[in-house]
Amino acid sequence: MIALLKGKVELLKRPFVIIDVNGVGYNVLVSDSVYKKLTIDEKIKIFTYNYIREDAFDLFGFLELEDLTLFENLITVSGIGPKTALNIFSFGERKDIIEAIIKGDVGFFTSVPRLGTKNAQKIIIELKSKMGSDHQIDLSGKDFMENVEVIEALKGFGFTVSESQKALRAIKTQGLSLDEKIKMALKTMGK
Repeated sequence: MIALLKGKVELLKRPFVIIDVNGVGYNVLVSDSVYKKLTIDEKIKIFTYNYIREDAFDLFGFLELEDLTLFENLITVSGIGPKTALNIFSFGERKDIIEAIIKGDVGFFTSVPRLGTKNAQKIIIELKSKMGSDHQIDLSGKDFMENVEVIEALKGFGFTVSESQKALRAIKTQGLSLDEKIKMALKTMGK
């Protein structure tokens, strides 16, 4: 699997960008917002998601690891494929998407072409519990996505989302690694 590409932008052909990595060109699908930030010959690092089907092998690219994590969460929703999930990033930044999920903003998602009300509601219903509410956990970029991962890990230990969020609120997460956050949360819950 290709997780990361470091190289220079060889060609921009919406929605693709070709990245030259030591003489090998990788065709990567990117959102409109990423596409607009790139220039020919620019050196970049891009995080990728590999989508393999019987008839295709697609790479989806993101400039931030947190965007890739959110993308991976979006495609877990039944009926949301990688192209639709990537298209959502063309209509808002990570923070906008997370806020739309938390606030239940169906209109944000239905503004995305080929994304109807039913699938917009599915995104909100299926991901809201992973995201928590804006009063429960930090919405800022990397910390937010790490907190989502901590909650998922704690759910794996058998705790509910609300128990996990309560434990996260009880500890000072500033400056802690993901593993440290999980260990501290487990300590506060007596495990």
